[in-house]
Amino acid sequence: MEIYNFNKFSGKKITKFNSDFVMSRIVNTGSAVHVGCMYLETNGVVGYHQAVVSQLLLILEGEGIVKGDHNKTVHVKKGDAVFWEKGEWHETVSELGLTAIVIEGEELVPLLYKSEAEDN
Repeated sequence: MEIYNFNKFSGKKITKFNSDFVMSRIVNTGSAVHVGCMYLETNGVVGYHQAVVSQLLLILEGEGIVKGDHNKTVHVKKGDAVFWEKGEWHETVSELGLTAIVIEGEELVPLLYKSEAEDN
Protein backbone atom coordinates (compact mmCIF):
# COMPACT_ATOMS: atom_id res chain seq x y z
CA MET A 1 0.00 0.00 0.00
CA GLU A 2 1.22 3.49 -0.86
CA ILE A 3 -0.26 6.80 0.30
CA TYR A 4 -0.23 9.87 -1.96
CA ASN A 5 -1.74 13.33 -1.68
CA PHE A 6 -3.68 15.14 -4.41
CA ASN A 7 -4.77 18.29 -2.58
CA LYS A 8 -4.05 21.69 -4.12
CA PHE A 9 -0.80 22.05 -2.17
CA SER A 10 0.66 18.97 -3.86
CA GLY A 11 -0.26 20.23 -7.33
CA LYS A 12 1.44 22.49 -9.80
CA LYS A 13 0.40 26.05 -10.59
CA ILE A 14 -0.58 26.34 -14.27
CA THR A 15 -0.31 29.73 -15.97
CA LYS A 16 0.18 28.75 -19.61
CA PHE A 17 -2.44 30.19 -22.02
CA ASN A 18 -3.37 32.85 -19.45
CA SER A 19 -4.52 30.13 -17.06
CA ASP A 20 -4.65 30.44 -13.29
CA PHE A 21 -5.28 27.10 -11.57
CA VAL A 22 -3.58 24.26 -9.72
CA MET A 23 -3.41 20.78 -11.30
CA SER A 24 -2.84 17.77 -9.07
CA ARG A 25 -2.08 14.93 -11.43
CA ILE A 26 -3.35 11.56 -10.34
CA VAL A 27 -2.50 8.74 -12.72
CA ASN A 28 -1.28 7.97 -16.23
CA THR A 29 -2.48 4.86 -18.05
CA GLY A 30 -2.30 3.44 -21.55
CA SER A 31 -5.10 0.91 -21.08
CA ALA A 32 -8.77 0.80 -20.17
CA VAL A 33 -9.70 1.97 -16.69
CA HIS A 34 -12.83 1.98 -14.57
CA VAL A 35 -13.63 5.15 -12.62
CA GLY A 36 -16.32 5.26 -9.95
CA CYS A 37 -17.42 7.25 -6.94
CA MET A 38 -17.69 5.43 -3.61
CA TYR A 39 -19.83 6.62 -0.71
CA LEU A 40 -19.20 5.08 2.70
CA GLU A 41 -21.83 6.10 5.25
CA THR A 42 -21.27 6.17 9.03
CA ASN A 43 -19.43 2.96 10.03
CA GLY A 44 -19.07 2.06 6.34
CA VAL A 45 -16.77 -0.77 5.28
CA VAL A 46 -15.21 -2.01 2.07
CA GLY A 47 -14.37 -5.50 3.30
CA TYR A 48 -10.91 -7.03 3.27
CA HIS A 49 -10.38 -8.47 -0.22
CA GLN A 50 -7.76 -8.99 -2.91
CA ALA A 51 -7.47 -6.36 -5.67
CA VAL A 52 -8.45 -7.85 -9.03
CA VAL A 53 -6.54 -5.01 -10.77
CA SER A 54 -4.49 -2.07 -9.47
CA GLN A 55 -6.68 0.42 -7.61
CA LEU A 56 -6.35 4.08 -6.69
CA LEU A 57 -8.65 5.51 -3.99
CA LEU A 58 -8.93 9.33 -3.93
CA ILE A 59 -10.52 10.67 -0.74
CA LEU A 60 -12.76 13.65 -1.61
CA GLU A 61 -14.59 14.12 1.71
CA GLY A 62 -14.41 12.59 5.16
CA GLU A 63 -11.81 10.30 6.64
CA GLY A 64 -11.16 6.69 7.46
CA ILE A 65 -8.67 3.89 7.94
CA VAL A 66 -7.16 1.87 5.10
CA LYS A 67 -5.32 -1.41 5.41
CA GLY A 68 -3.06 -3.22 2.98
CA ASP A 69 -1.02 -6.41 3.05
CA HIS A 70 0.62 -7.18 6.40
CA ASN A 71 -2.39 -5.58 8.21
CA LYS A 72 -0.68 -2.17 8.30
CA THR A 73 -3.36 0.49 8.90
CA VAL A 74 -3.14 4.16 7.91
CA HIS A 75 -5.49 7.04 8.73
CA VAL A 76 -6.56 8.86 5.53
CA LYS A 77 -8.48 12.07 4.99
CA LYS A 78 -9.68 14.46 2.30
CA GLY A 79 -6.92 14.98 -0.27
CA ASP A 80 -5.15 11.65 0.31
CA ALA A 81 -4.81 8.99 -2.37
CA VAL A 82 -4.21 5.31 -1.63
CA PHE A 83 -2.76 2.93 -4.22
CA TRP A 84 -3.04 -0.86 -4.05
CA GLU A 85 -1.34 -3.09 -6.60
CA LYS A 86 -3.08 -5.96 -8.34
CA GLY A 87 -3.30 -8.92 -5.97
CA GLU A 88 -2.83 -6.86 -2.80
CA TRP A 89 -5.24 -7.52 0.05
CA HIS A 90 -6.91 -4.34 1.33
CA GLU A 91 -9.77 -2.81 3.29
CA THR A 92 -11.29 0.65 3.86
CA VAL A 93 -13.40 1.61 6.90
CA SER A 94 -14.88 4.90 8.08
CA GLU A 95 -16.55 5.76 11.38
CA LEU A 96 -17.92 9.10 10.16
CA GLY A 97 -18.23 8.37 6.43
CA LEU A 98 -16.19 9.26 3.38
CA THR A 99 -16.60 9.91 -0.31
CA ALA A 100 -13.93 8.76 -2.74
CA ILE A 101 -13.19 8.38 -6.43
CA VAL A 102 -11.96 4.88 -7.27
CA ILE A 103 -9.82 4.30 -10.37
CA GLU A 104 -9.14 0.67 -11.32
CA GLY A 105 -7.00 -0.62 -14.17
CA GLU A 106 -4.13 -2.85 -15.21
CA GLU A 107 -1.58 -0.10 -15.88
CA LEU A 108 -2.07 2.51 -13.15
CA VAL A 109 1.20 4.23 -12.25
CA PRO A 110 0.57 7.06 -9.74
CA LEU A 111 4.23 6.97 -8.68
CA LEU A 112 5.04 8.98 -11.85
CA TYR A 113 3.44 12.00 -10.19
CA LYS A 114 4.73 11.51 -6.64
CA SER A 115 7.98 13.41 -7.24
CA GLU A 116 6.07 16.33 -8.80
CA ALA A 117 4.11 16.76 -5.55
CA GLU A 118 7.29 16.53 -3.47
CA ASP A 119 8.92 19.27 -5.56
CA ASN A 120 6.24 21.86 -4.69
